[in-house]
Amino acid sequence: MTQKKILVGEDSSIIINLTKNVLAFENYQMKAARNGKQVLELLEKEDFDLILMDISMPVMDGVECLQHIRNLPDPVKSKLPVIAISGNIRNYTPEEFRKLGFNDFIQKPLDYDKVLATVKKNS
Repeated sequence: MTQKKILVGEDSSIIINLTKNVLAFENYQMKAARNGKQVLELLEKEDFDLILMDISMPVMDGVECLQHIRNLPDPVKSKLPVIAISGNIRNYTPEEFRKLGFNDFIQKPLDYDKVLATVKKNS
């Protein structure tokens, strides 16, 4: 079985490291980007199976980045499952996240059992 590749857009090193450890334990390969612009740059160069993306990032936030992804000319990349990670300061409902184009949503502080279950369900 080939390893699934996951792109994590997140500006917190702590969350990146924890997520990497949890995903590696389940044999997922992970690349991290610190902001939406880096997510798009990595996505241009490589293929991923799923994106975990923080809503609040510097340079380009997760919502803006997702709009760019959904408008990509590549039919596979534009339809990639994207899971929002958020402390949800804007109090979006799961329905609103879906309307924005996200496939799923994980609330911060992250519960890593939920992270794994959500990643498995969407990849």
